[in-house]
Amino acid sequence: MTVSYRLSEIAAQLGGRVLGHAEACISQVATLETAQSAQISFLANSKYRAQLASTRAGAVILGEADADATALPRIVSDNPYAYFAKVSALLNPLPEAKPGIHPSAVIGAGAKIDASASIAALAVIGAGATIGASSVIGEGCYIGENVIIGSHARLYPRVVIYHDCVLGNNLIAHSGAVIGADGFGIAMDEGHWVKIPQIGCVVIGNDVEIGANTTIDRGALDDTVIEDGVKLDNQIQIAHNVRIGAHTAIAGCVGIAGSTTIGRYCLIGGSAGILGHLEIADHVEIAAFTLIGKSIRKAGSYAAIFPFSKSEEWRKNTVHLRHLDELVQRIKKLEQELELLKRTAPGNR
Repeated sequence: MTVSYRLSEIAAQLGGRVLGHAEACISQVATLETAQSAQISFLANSKYRAQLASTRAGAVILGEADADATALPRIVSDNPYAYFAKVSALLNPLPEAKPGIHPSAVIGAGAKIDASASIAALAVIGAGATIGASSVIGEGCYIGENVIIGSHARLYPRVVIYHDCVLGNNLIAHSGAVIGADGFGIAMDEGHWVKIPQIGCVVIGNDVEIGANTTIDRGALDDTVIEDGVKLDNQIQIAHNVRIGAHTAIAGCVGIAGSTTIGRYCLIGGSAGILGHLEIADHVEIAAFTLIGKSIRKAGSYAAIFPFSKSEEWRKNTVHLRHLDELVQRIKKLEQELELLKRTAPGNR
Protein backbone atom coordinates (compact mmCIF):
# COMPACT_ATOMS: atom_id res chain seq x y z
CA MET A 1 0.00 0.00 0.00
CA THR A 2 1.43 3.36 -1.09
CA VAL A 3 1.46 6.10 1.52
CA SER A 4 1.56 9.75 0.42
CA TYR A 5 1.63 13.09 2.21
CA ARG A 6 1.47 16.73 1.21
CA LEU A 7 4.46 18.84 2.25
CA SER A 8 2.23 20.79 4.60
CA GLU A 9 1.21 17.53 6.30
CA ILE A 10 4.83 16.41 6.64
CA ALA A 11 5.82 19.72 8.20
CA ALA A 12 2.84 19.59 10.56
CA GLN A 13 4.09 16.24 11.89
CA LEU A 14 7.86 16.73 11.77
CA GLY A 15 8.37 20.49 11.92
CA GLY A 16 10.42 22.53 9.49
CA ARG A 17 9.49 25.43 7.23
CA VAL A 18 7.76 24.86 3.88
CA LEU A 19 8.69 27.07 0.93
CA GLY A 20 7.02 26.91 -2.46
CA HIS A 21 4.02 24.71 -3.26
CA ALA A 22 3.01 23.35 0.16
CA GLU A 23 0.39 21.01 -1.36
CA ALA A 24 2.93 19.04 -3.42
CA CYS A 25 2.20 15.34 -2.82
CA ILE A 26 5.07 13.01 -1.91
CA SER A 27 4.99 9.20 -1.75
CA GLN A 28 8.65 8.18 -1.47
CA VAL A 29 12.23 9.37 -0.86
CA ALA A 30 15.17 9.23 -3.29
CA THR A 31 18.54 10.79 -4.07
CA LEU A 32 18.79 14.06 -5.98
CA GLU A 33 20.16 12.11 -8.94
CA THR A 34 17.38 9.51 -9.20
CA ALA A 35 14.30 11.21 -7.68
CA GLN A 36 11.11 11.59 -9.70
CA SER A 37 8.16 13.97 -9.37
CA ALA A 38 6.40 12.05 -6.58
CA GLN A 39 9.58 11.73 -4.52
CA ILE A 40 11.38 13.98 -2.05
CA SER A 41 15.16 14.23 -1.85
CA PHE A 42 17.57 16.07 0.45
CA LEU A 43 20.71 18.19 0.37
CA ALA A 44 22.91 17.75 3.44
CA ASN A 45 26.33 18.25 1.82
CA SER A 46 27.22 21.37 -0.15
CA LYS A 47 29.28 19.37 -2.68
CA TYR A 48 26.00 18.05 -4.13
CA ARG A 49 24.43 21.50 -4.50
CA ALA A 50 24.96 21.46 -8.28
CA GLN A 51 22.55 18.49 -8.53
CA LEU A 52 19.69 20.73 -7.40
CA ALA A 53 19.63 22.30 -10.87
CA SER A 54 19.05 18.96 -12.63
CA THR A 55 17.05 16.94 -10.10
CA ARG A 56 13.56 15.80 -11.07
CA ALA A 57 12.47 15.51 -7.44
CA GLY A 58 9.02 16.79 -6.57
CA ALA A 59 10.43 18.41 -3.44
CA VAL A 60 13.65 18.66 -1.45
CA ILE A 61 14.78 18.96 2.15
CA LEU A 62 17.61 21.39 2.79
CA GLY A 63 19.17 23.66 5.40
CA GLU A 64 18.75 27.38 5.94
CA ALA A 65 21.96 28.13 4.01
CA ASP A 66 20.46 26.53 0.88
CA ALA A 67 16.85 27.67 1.34
CA ASP A 68 16.97 29.86 -1.79
CA ALA A 69 19.19 27.57 -3.88
CA THR A 70 16.20 26.11 -5.76
CA ALA A 71 12.66 27.04 -6.73
CA LEU A 72 11.38 23.51 -6.07
CA PRO A 73 8.89 22.96 -3.26
CA ARG A 74 11.03 22.44 -0.19
CA ILE A 75 11.18 21.94 3.53
CA VAL A 76 13.86 23.88 5.37
CA SER A 77 15.33 22.12 8.40
CA ASP A 78 18.22 22.67 10.78
CA ASN A 79 19.33 19.07 10.14
CA PRO A 80 18.33 17.98 6.60
CA TYR A 81 19.77 14.46 6.90
CA ALA A 82 17.97 13.67 10.14
CA TYR A 83 14.78 15.19 8.71
CA PHE A 84 15.14 12.98 5.64
CA ALA A 85 15.40 9.93 7.94
CA LYS A 86 12.16 10.90 9.66
CA VAL A 87 10.36 11.46 6.35
CA SER A 88 11.58 8.07 5.11
CA ALA A 89 10.20 6.42 8.26
CA LEU A 90 6.90 8.25 7.74
CA LEU A 91 6.61 7.05 4.14
CA ASN A 92 7.88 3.53 4.82
CA PRO A 93 6.18 2.29 7.99
CA LEU A 94 6.93 -1.23 9.18
CA PRO A 95 4.21 -3.76 8.40
CA GLU A 96 1.82 -4.17 11.28
CA ALA A 97 1.99 -7.52 13.00
CA LYS A 98 -1.24 -9.14 14.11
CA PRO A 99 -1.42 -9.70 17.86
CA GLY A 100 -1.51 -13.28 18.98
CA ILE A 101 0.51 -16.48 19.29
CA HIS A 102 1.00 -18.81 16.32
CA PRO A 103 -0.18 -22.38 17.00
CA SER A 104 3.32 -23.77 16.33
CA ALA A 105 5.01 -21.51 18.89
CA VAL A 106 6.19 -23.12 22.13
CA ILE A 107 5.35 -21.18 25.28
CA GLY A 108 6.98 -22.15 28.58
CA ALA A 109 5.22 -22.34 31.93
CA GLY A 110 4.57 -18.99 33.56
CA ALA A 111 5.54 -16.91 30.54
CA LYS A 112 3.77 -13.54 30.44
CA ILE A 113 2.92 -12.34 26.94
CA ASP A 114 1.01 -9.10 26.50
CA ALA A 115 -2.20 -9.54 24.53
CA SER A 116 -1.01 -6.99 21.95
CA ALA A 117 2.26 -8.85 21.28
CA SER A 118 2.81 -11.04 18.20
CA ILE A 119 4.57 -14.42 18.46
CA ALA A 120 5.33 -15.95 15.04
CA ALA A 121 5.60 -19.55 13.90
CA LEU A 122 8.11 -21.86 15.60
CA ALA A 123 9.18 -19.25 18.15
CA VAL A 124 10.12 -20.58 21.59
CA ILE A 125 9.35 -18.52 24.69
CA GLY A 126 11.01 -19.90 27.81
CA ALA A 127 9.43 -20.43 31.19
CA GLY A 128 8.92 -17.24 33.16
CA ALA A 129 9.77 -14.94 30.24
CA THR A 130 7.97 -11.62 29.80
CA ILE A 131 7.08 -10.11 26.41
CA GLY A 132 5.88 -6.49 26.50
CA ALA A 133 3.06 -4.67 24.73
CA SER A 134 3.09 -4.58 20.92
CA SER A 135 6.36 -6.48 20.69
CA VAL A 136 6.96 -8.72 17.68
CA ILE A 137 8.85 -12.01 18.01
CA GLY A 138 9.73 -13.33 14.55
CA GLU A 139 9.75 -16.84 13.17
CA GLY A 140 12.11 -19.27 14.86
CA CYS A 141 13.26 -16.92 17.62
CA TYR A 142 14.38 -18.42 20.92
CA ILE A 143 13.69 -16.47 24.11
CA GLY A 144 15.25 -18.11 27.16
CA GLU A 145 13.88 -18.59 30.63
CA ASN A 146 13.09 -15.45 32.64
CA VAL A 147 14.05 -13.10 29.82
CA ILE A 148 12.32 -9.72 30.00
CA ILE A 149 11.54 -7.87 26.76
CA GLY A 150 9.94 -4.42 26.91
CA SER A 151 7.25 -2.89 24.75
CA HIS A 152 7.35 -2.31 20.99
CA ALA A 153 10.38 -4.53 20.50
CA ARG A 154 10.88 -6.21 17.12
CA LEU A 155 12.94 -9.38 16.83
CA TYR A 156 13.47 -10.57 13.29
CA PRO A 157 13.54 -14.32 12.54
CA ARG A 158 16.04 -16.55 14.36
CA VAL A 159 17.19 -14.14 17.05
CA VAL A 160 18.44 -16.00 20.14
CA ILE A 161 18.28 -14.55 23.65
CA TYR A 162 19.69 -16.65 26.47
CA HIS A 163 18.17 -16.90 29.93
CA ASP A 164 17.77 -14.00 32.38
CA CYS A 165 18.64 -11.20 29.93
CA VAL A 166 16.74 -7.90 30.17
CA LEU A 167 15.88 -5.94 27.01
CA GLY A 168 14.24 -2.51 26.99
CA ASN A 169 11.53 -0.83 24.96
CA ASN A 170 11.73 -0.24 21.19
CA LEU A 171 14.48 -2.78 20.69
CA ILE A 172 15.30 -3.89 17.14
CA ALA A 173 17.28 -7.12 16.83
CA HIS A 174 18.05 -8.45 13.34
CA SER A 175 18.28 -12.07 12.26
CA GLY A 176 21.08 -14.14 13.69
CA ALA A 177 21.77 -11.86 16.66
CA VAL A 178 22.73 -13.78 19.80
CA ILE A 179 22.33 -12.06 23.14
CA GLY A 180 23.57 -13.60 26.35
CA ALA A 181 25.81 -16.45 25.18
CA ASP A 182 28.69 -17.32 27.49
CA GLY A 183 31.64 -14.98 27.58
CA PHE A 184 35.07 -16.42 26.80
CA GLY A 185 36.09 -17.26 30.34
CA ILE A 186 38.65 -20.04 30.85
CA ALA A 187 41.45 -20.72 33.33
CA MET A 188 44.52 -22.91 32.80
CA ASP A 189 44.94 -25.70 35.34
CA GLU A 190 47.62 -28.35 35.05
CA GLY A 191 47.79 -28.24 31.28
CA HIS A 192 44.12 -27.99 30.45
CA TRP A 193 41.46 -25.29 30.31
CA VAL A 194 38.80 -25.01 32.99
CA LYS A 195 35.59 -23.22 32.00
CA ILE A 196 34.58 -20.28 34.20
CA PRO A 197 30.79 -20.18 34.56
CA GLN A 198 29.34 -16.96 33.20
CA ILE A 199 26.76 -16.04 35.84
CA GLY A 200 26.00 -12.45 34.84
CA CYS A 201 23.50 -11.51 32.14
CA VAL A 202 23.00 -8.87 29.44
CA VAL A 203 21.03 -5.71 30.21
CA ILE A 204 19.96 -3.60 27.22
CA GLY A 205 18.33 -0.17 27.48
CA ASN A 206 15.63 1.47 25.37
CA ASP A 207 15.80 2.36 21.66
CA VAL A 208 18.71 0.01 20.91
CA GLU A 209 19.27 -1.61 17.50
CA ILE A 210 21.35 -4.77 17.09
CA GLY A 211 22.52 -5.82 13.62
CA ALA A 212 22.42 -9.23 11.98
CA ASN A 213 24.79 -11.85 13.43
CA THR A 214 25.99 -9.51 16.16
CA THR A 215 26.82 -11.27 19.43
CA ILE A 216 26.65 -9.82 22.93
CA ASP A 217 28.10 -12.09 25.61
CA ARG A 218 26.70 -12.33 29.13
CA GLY A 219 28.82 -11.14 32.03
CA ALA A 220 31.17 -13.42 33.92
CA LEU A 221 30.14 -12.03 37.32
CA ASP A 222 28.54 -8.64 36.75
CA ASP A 223 26.33 -7.84 33.74
CA THR A 224 27.19 -6.79 30.22
CA VAL A 225 25.36 -3.47 29.73
CA ILE A 226 24.20 -1.71 26.55
CA GLU A 227 22.73 1.69 27.43
CA ASP A 228 19.86 3.60 25.81
CA GLY A 229 20.03 4.56 22.14
CA VAL A 230 23.06 2.45 21.20
CA LYS A 231 23.18 1.40 17.52
CA LEU A 232 25.12 -1.73 16.60
CA ASP A 233 25.81 -2.76 13.01
CA ASN A 234 26.11 -6.33 11.71
CA GLN A 235 28.69 -8.90 12.86
CA ILE A 236 29.95 -7.11 15.94
CA GLN A 237 31.42 -9.08 18.87
CA ILE A 238 30.87 -7.62 22.34
CA ALA A 239 32.57 -9.66 25.04
CA HIS A 240 31.58 -10.26 28.64
CA ASN A 241 31.24 -7.37 31.08
CA VAL A 242 31.58 -4.70 28.39
CA ARG A 243 29.60 -1.52 29.01
CA ILE A 244 28.60 0.69 26.07
CA GLY A 245 27.41 4.21 26.85
CA ALA A 246 24.20 5.76 25.62
CA HIS A 247 23.83 6.77 21.95
CA THR A 248 27.12 5.27 20.83
CA ALA A 249 27.15 3.91 17.25
CA ILE A 250 29.41 1.03 16.19
CA ALA A 251 29.95 -0.10 12.59
CA GLY A 252 30.26 -3.67 11.33
CA CYS A 253 32.90 -6.25 12.31
CA VAL A 254 34.14 -4.38 15.39
CA GLY A 255 35.48 -6.57 18.19
CA ILE A 256 35.40 -5.38 21.80
CA ALA A 257 37.24 -7.50 24.36
CA GLY A 258 36.01 -8.17 27.89
CA SER A 259 35.49 -5.64 30.68
CA THR A 260 36.02 -2.58 28.49
CA THR A 261 33.87 0.49 29.09
CA ILE A 262 32.95 2.69 26.12
CA GLY A 263 31.53 6.15 26.77
CA ARG A 264 28.45 7.95 25.54
CA TYR A 265 28.06 9.35 21.99
CA CYS A 266 31.11 7.52 20.65
CA LEU A 267 31.51 6.58 16.97
CA ILE A 268 33.51 3.44 16.17
CA GLY A 269 34.40 2.61 12.56
CA GLY A 270 34.17 -0.79 10.92
CA SER A 271 36.62 -3.56 11.86
CA ALA A 272 38.16 -1.56 14.69
CA GLY A 273 39.47 -3.65 17.57
CA ILE A 274 39.38 -2.63 21.23
CA LEU A 275 41.37 -4.64 23.76
CA GLY A 276 40.02 -5.63 27.15
CA HIS A 277 39.85 -3.77 30.48
CA LEU A 278 40.10 -0.35 28.82
CA GLU A 279 38.13 2.86 29.28
CA ILE A 280 37.01 4.98 26.34
CA ALA A 281 35.82 8.51 27.17
CA ASP A 282 32.58 10.08 25.96
CA HIS A 283 32.50 11.62 22.45
CA VAL A 284 35.41 9.60 21.08
CA GLU A 285 35.62 8.78 17.35
CA ILE A 286 37.68 5.75 16.33
CA ALA A 287 38.53 5.29 12.65
CA ALA A 288 37.89 2.04 10.79
CA PHE A 289 40.50 -0.73 11.22
CA THR A 290 42.09 1.04 14.20
CA LEU A 291 43.41 -1.10 17.05
CA ILE A 292 42.96 0.46 20.49
CA GLY A 293 45.46 -0.96 22.96
CA LYS A 294 45.19 1.52 25.82
CA SER A 295 42.50 3.65 27.41
CA ILE A 296 41.39 6.92 25.80
CA ARG A 297 40.75 9.54 28.46
CA LYS A 298 39.87 12.56 26.31
CA ALA A 299 37.20 13.16 23.68
CA GLY A 300 38.42 13.45 20.11
CA SER A 301 39.15 11.54 16.92
CA TYR A 302 41.66 8.68 16.93
CA ALA A 303 43.14 6.57 14.12
CA ALA A 304 45.94 4.05 13.72
CA ILE A 305 45.74 2.90 10.13
CA PHE A 306 48.81 1.91 8.10
CA PRO A 307 48.15 3.24 4.59
CA PHE A 308 48.10 0.71 1.79
CA SER A 309 50.72 0.81 -0.97
CA LYS A 310 52.16 -1.40 -3.70
CA SER A 311 53.33 -4.72 -2.32
CA GLU A 312 57.03 -4.09 -2.94
CA GLU A 313 56.85 -0.68 -1.25
CA TRP A 314 54.94 -2.16 1.69
CA ARG A 315 57.63 -4.83 2.18
CA LYS A 316 60.41 -2.24 2.22
CA ASN A 317 58.54 0.02 4.64
CA THR A 318 57.77 -2.93 6.90
CA VAL A 319 61.47 -3.82 7.09
CA HIS A 320 62.27 -0.23 8.07
CA LEU A 321 59.45 -0.21 10.61
CA ARG A 322 60.94 -3.23 12.38
CA HIS A 323 64.14 -1.21 12.94
CA LEU A 324 62.36 2.03 13.88
CA ASP A 325 63.54 2.07 17.51
CA GLU A 326 67.13 1.43 16.41
CA LEU A 327 66.90 4.30 13.91
CA VAL A 328 65.50 6.63 16.58
CA GLN A 329 68.38 5.83 18.91
CA ARG A 330 70.92 6.44 16.13
CA ILE A 331 69.33 9.81 15.30
CA LYS A 332 69.42 10.84 18.97
CA LYS A 333 73.10 9.92 19.14
CA LEU A 334 73.82 11.91 15.96
CA GLU A 335 71.93 14.92 17.35
CA GLN A 336 73.99 14.78 20.55
CA GLU A 337 77.24 14.58 18.56
CA LEU A 338 76.11 17.50 16.36
CA GLU A 339 75.26 19.59 19.41
CA LEU A 340 78.70 18.80 20.88
CA LEU A 341 80.40 19.88 17.63
CA LYS A 342 78.46 23.16 17.68
CA ARG A 343 79.54 23.92 21.25
CA THR A 344 83.21 23.11 20.54
CA ALA A 345 83.40 24.91 17.18
CA PRO A 346 86.05 27.74 17.14
CA GLY A 347 83.43 30.50 16.94
CA ASN A 348 81.57 29.19 20.00
CA ARG A 349 84.49 28.81 22.40
